[in-house]
Amino acid sequence: MKNMDKKDLIVIVGPTAVGKTATSISLAKKVNGEIISGDSMQVYKGMDIGTAKVLPHEQDGIPHHLINIKNPEDSFSVQEFQRLATSCIQEIHNRGKVPIIVGGTGLYVSAVIYGYEFSEVKEDTSFRSRMETFVEKHGAHELHAMLKENDRKSYEAIHPNNVRRVIRALEVYERTGIPFSEQGTVKKESPYNVTLIGLTMERQKLYDRIDRRVDVMLDQGLIDEVKGLYKQGIKDCQSVLAIGYKELYDYLEGHASLEEAIVQLKQNSRRYAKRQLTWFRNKMDITWFDVTDHVEQKVQEIHEFVEGKLY
Repeated sequence: MKNMDKKDLIVIVGPTAVGKTATSISLAKKVNGEIISGDSMQVYKGMDIGTAKVLPHEQDGIPHHLINIKNPEDSFSVQEFQRLATSCIQEIHNRGKVPIIVGGTGLYVSAVIYGYEFSEVKEDTSFRSRMETFVEKHGAHELHAMLKENDRKSYEAIHPNNVRRVIRALEVYERTGIPFSEQGTVKKESPYNVTLIGLTMERQKLYDRIDRRVDVMLDQGLIDEVKGLYKQGIKDCQSVLAIGYKELYDYLEGHASLEEAIVQLKQNSRRYAKRQLTWFRNKMDITWFDVTDHVEQKVQEIHEFVEGKLY
């Protein structure tokens, strides 16, 4: 039963390229909603094509939030996303509208839905200095390997070249004994009346859509977008370690041919979609809608499902 003391929150999740953007805009029109991006990379300015950012002319009059709020050299954390998204939710409700979080970054979305609490671990300058010296002597990959034993999730999630992030993960474990990837704790009850929708699709069709999306991104000028960031000297930053950027950086730096980089980009995108689905299915209580076929009918079913929850 709906708790009338809590505010409504709609959440749409799913793997990359499954159709979240179109579905969310359609739903926002139906319920008088505004959209909050739940994507960790769409916050960055000048990274439009590679993040499949919904552009102003594509938003169809629906306000979108937490897009283009950071410079590419800035860091962005789940804690900051949680704070900003929570503020957006309140502001949207104050306008008499319905907030809709849409995205594929599971940890970020979960942090808002379930009210994760994060312990503040202060920086240890002595430890950081030792790690920086280690990198100078042994290299970034050896530092990254140190994560493997005590924090396998961070080892898999953080790129070896993101030295600052690797050191932070090692530092947190050193100071607390708790892996960096497990620093968030979940409140037992969500602060919102959450309607949580997941979009899924037959796997081969999804993979085909991902491959086509990469081709479209290349046609739209992805290589020039990445070259622009590279020429600005933006390297080893959280933003350009994202899929779609790190592969083309390898090409620009002569570590791969363009053809090899594109193959890798598509493969990494498909693997990411698989990881997204695994996260959502294991971590979140979702009502799933299969949009492999009859998409318009499925979107209508989503409209009816949501309206049943809201009213």
